[in-house]
Amino acid sequence: MRNAMDIPQDRTGADLQPQPASTARGSNQSGMRAHNERLVLSLVRQHGALAKSDIARMTGLSAQTVSVIMRALEQDGLLLRGEPVRGRIGQPSVPMSLAAEGAFFLGLKIGRRSADLTLVDFTGQVRATRRKVYRYPTPDTVLAFVRLALPDLTQTLPPAARDRIAGMGVAMPFQLWSWVQYIGAPQAEMDAWRTRDIQAELAEVAGMPVTVQNDATAACGAELVFGTGEKPNDFLYFYFGTFIGGGLVLNGQLFTGRSGNAAGVGPMLVPGPDGRMRRLITVASLSALGAAMDAAGEASDQLWESPGPWTISQPVLDRWMDDAAEGLAAAILSASALLELGAVLIDGWMPPEIRAAVAERVNAAFYRLDLAGIDPPLIREGTIGAEARSLGAAAIPLSQRFLLEQGAVLTEG
Repeated sequence: MRNAMDIPQDRTGADLQPQPASTARGSNQSGMRAHNERLVLSLVRQHGALAKSDIARMTGLSAQTVSVIMRALEQDGLLLRGEPVRGRIGQPSVPMSLAAEGAFFLGLKIGRRSADLTLVDFTGQVRATRRKVYRYPTPDTVLAFVRLALPDLTQTLPPAARDRIAGMGVAMPFQLWSWVQYIGAPQAEMDAWRTRDIQAELAEVAGMPVTVQNDATAACGAELVFGTGEKPNDFLYFYFGTFIGGGLVLNGQLFTGRSGNAAGVGPMLVPGPDGRMRRLITVASLSALGAAMDAAGEASDQLWESPGPWTISQPVLDRWMDDAAEGLAAAILSASALLELGAVLIDGWMPPEIRAAVAERVNAAFYRLDLAGIDPPLIREGTIGAEARSLGAAAIPLSQRFLLEQGAVLTEG
């Protein structure tokens, strides 16, 4: 079995590089076969098991070309042959689905209060996770955690499968040194993030390619790659962590901006409970909930140790959800005035029932605002949940090596 670090390649042996997102129509030229392989894998991931006739109809590729591509992907262990489906006329169709063990990916979430290292298979299922809780993150703490957790995590795979780990993605807040006043960390220790090349150091420790992305952007990427349900081409994504973060999808593609920090919603100014303008981060974040719990004499450590279930008094929880909903509603209104959003998705490190309640209150608060001139987006829950950041981190190498950008995968209808 070939090492997944070398998959996929085109059939001439040239390494596959990311392709520009211009069209989903296939090409019958041999030089585009790597593009076409990505296209097939992207369509199967998006739609589930597909037969070669389905792929040919969606892409415009000839049946012979599709057959060659799917056979090659099956030989590489990336596609799995299903049971033939017999119709009334002609040969039975054979659906092909993603092979779970075709490749594996590591996702490292570096949070302000904890780190998670997650192993994900080719279908997006979590195989194993290791976690470390800390008071605040430093580069040395994170590197020590990865050195300890990575061998333990890889040993959960059979020996033959370990060579199919195709890379590590890292989801972390950018400019960690700028937020010390919110997490009570020593400025001198957090300043280490300014000069350390965490990407290079992690690559050396892991012995594989590493890519770093903003944590909320990565969480949004998890929704884009692994999320269920209908996803419009343009949506804004909010993730409740220690702070509130965001991601933006435009024309079906994750929009990261010039510095990779686009849709960093935390600094957005919104009206607070007293009517004064303040940053969204101060009213819509788990740190705000933790502060309210501490003030009420309730233990807030549970927020960082687990995404639920939590034990919180109803008055404290209701007040926090109302304040967060009002803040998010104002932020959504501002975003909707600039962008024609199809939807707003709300997710986070929280129990599903609290996430549902927050989304419901945000929707209600939004419709209490003056929406003149606004085409209201659909406001609903995200579908990934608490692990969106680590899953999104793992989705980075998966997307880089095996998928077309979402906006390039155009299908019927």
